[in-house]
Amino acid sequence: MGKVWELDFYSRPILDENNKKQWEVLICETQTDTTESLDKGFRYAQFCPPNTVNSIWLREALEIAIEKAGENPSKIRFFRRQMNNMIVKACEDAGLVASPSRRTYTLNHWLNQRFQDFYPSQEGYDEKAATNASVAYPTLNAIALPDAVRGDKSDKWAFVSLEASAFEDMKEWDIRFGEGFPLELVDLSPDTKIPGFIIFSQRALPLAGWMSGLELVCLKVQEKPRPILSLETGLSDSWILANLTDKSSVAEAQGFEDTKNKAKGVHFLAIQSRPDVETFSGFWLLKEDQ
Repeated sequence: MGKVWELDFYSRPILDENNKKQWEVLICETQTDTTESLDKGFRYAQFCPPNTVNSIWLREALEIAIEKAGENPSKIRFFRRQMNNMIVKACEDAGLVASPSRRTYTLNHWLNQRFQDFYPSQEGYDEKAATNASVAYPTLNAIALPDAVRGDKSDKWAFVSLEASAFEDMKEWDIRFGEGFPLELVDLSPDTKIPGFIIFSQRALPLAGWMSGLELVCLKVQEKPRPILSLETGLSDSWILANLTDKSSVAEAQGFEDTKNKAKGVHFLAIQSRPDVETFSGFWLLKEDQ
């Protein structure tokens, strides 16, 4: 799989000579190494005059970025639902795959940096318009996993935790499907507990393979209409990972949420065939927007 890019194309708090907001495209490489600096990896930025905001301009910007990078990305993630049609059209015309996603951690960090340090220093900066967009969207009701990957009575699961320092070696772990992100995103001490959820299943590899085709965002405990642990994906999709059927499992789930909050939203999802194996069929480091 080639490198994944993250893209934002939207107006910025900088006014031109006609008092119109300038637009800007930001493109950066998704970074998956937990120990890597967020300032590394390919980045491209270009302002767009407000009278040329269209898919043609964006396609041309993508082609320039590809030329500068020297390679095509395997896919492009974007989080702005309102820009869906334009971004998808531009990517398709450039021969690229566009994926709506809230897993744009590197891009979000870069955007926040620009709103704090870069835009205020630009001529035409308008402080009143300096509001960064959130990637949060209303989540749909959680639905059951597809039959092909749904487990049976032999499946087990557990809430667990690892210290943040353990993820320094994540790139050395035996993982078939998965993804991490630089822990520089959050200021956590090495001994901070990172909560996680592990699924043990005879269908571990098919389940992990299916999940790898989604844009995994975060795990959430939902108490109504009945207690469940859900997996949020894409921009607003939600799947039932576990039914919390007794007081013990509900208490464990509440402990998971408490630990996740203390870890600034960082947590993980793991999939294994059995508890006694060291290989992960799937392992994703996740982060809930807080």
